Amino acid sequence: MRSSASASSPADDEGAGEEAAFDEEFDPDAPLQPDSGGRNRKRAVLAVLPFLGIGLACVLLLLGWGLEPLWAFAILPPILFCSALAYIVFSSDFLEDRT
Repeated sequence: MRSSASASSPADDEGAGEEAAFDEEFDPDAPLQPDSGGRNRKRAVLAVLPFLGIGLACVLLLLGWGLEPLWAFAILPPILFCSALAYIVFSSDFLEDRT
């Protein structure tokens, strides 16, 4: 006696494979949603990286102008702190329930 699971035809297996492939496709409404309920580090890095780059570019610009290096590095701690804080917020979905 055959069980119902082994009674499926190869055509049915192809349909199941296509359905699984369809589920794994890109979702334009949620391109960076995590697969699991954990932290979403990719979204956090993509959100914070431009602002961190702009901040570091400002530090380099101040150093290039010939100002005292102390003034250029004086803005570095707030840039790094805000970037780290933004990374934590974006990676942990801190504000997810408020949107």
